[in-house]
Amino acid sequence: MKLMAGNSNLPLARAIADYLEIPLTQANVRRFADEEIFVEILENVRGEDVFVLQSTSFPANDNLMELLIMIDALRRASAKRITAVLPYFGYARQDRKPGPRTPISAKLVANLITVAGANRVLSVDLHAGQIQGFFDIPTDNLFAAPAMSEDIKARFAGREWMVVSPDVGGVVRARALAKRLENAPLAIVDKRRERAGESEVMNIIGNVQGRFCILIDDIVDSAGTLCNAAAALKAAGAEEVVAYCTHGVLSGGAVARVEASELAELVITDSIGNHDVITGRAKLRHLTIAPLLAEAVRRIAEESSVSSLFD
Repeated sequence: MKLMAGNSNLPLARAIADYLEIPLTQANVRRFADEEIFVEILENVRGEDVFVLQSTSFPANDNLMELLIMIDALRRASAKRITAVLPYFGYARQDRKPGPRTPISAKLVANLITVAGANRVLSVDLHAGQIQGFFDIPTDNLFAAPAMSEDIKARFAGREWMVVSPDVGGVVRARALAKRLENAPLAIVDKRRERAGESEVMNIIGNVQGRFCILIDDIVDSAGTLCNAAAALKAAGAEEVVAYCTHGVLSGGAVARVEASELAELVITDSIGNHDVITGRAKLRHLTIAPLLAEAVRRIAEESSVSSLFD
């Protein structure tokens, strides 16, 4: 087994390598003067089971192209099996046609990864479960909920938990976390805009009075929805509001928005290599998923069950 990493999230790759007690495969991944990407593998990978770790986060197109070229280089170097490990799968939010003459970019990216030569895909908290079906190769979708639930139990034991979905679409995710938290009660933020140009109205489905509310989502991008939901929960009588999100995209003024919000804390995993963005921030914290990914990589290499990770 060999573990190879692109440039998108080297700290996570090193943590996984340390957990597995194997070195990262030596490779030269650089750019020419015109920004073309060049990959040279500096070790023999013939007949090896190779795992390529690369989040296709910002800059999404550069990181995606880097991944495709690394996979192609491994295929041409006669690697036995190539598994694309995508802690964050970019373009996942474009998983359907929202209107006429629009693309389904998630399917296109899945095709690109397959055609490049990947034999398997391993990802974490895909934005929509049906994206697994976009790949014509075996795809494992890991969940960060076990790591989150352990963190919540360790840090907030004794509080009156209530798991909250920031929108109706995230109810399944929120219910799964609530089940892990000793069947904690569930609330939903119903967000609606009555007519164009008017501000959104936040309605809380469930009684959050005096509760320690835990907002759960897969992606935090601009953080507008989370911050508005936190304000609505506090207005409805919530004691305190924290948020747990798997993928911290944190674009634009998201960090400043979180710092100024009613959120007591926003916890994101290290699926995206943005450590410098949250360093020194009072309300942002990283939760590592390196052990989760490393254990999944080990089980795939050993041909054992990955789903049993969540039993």
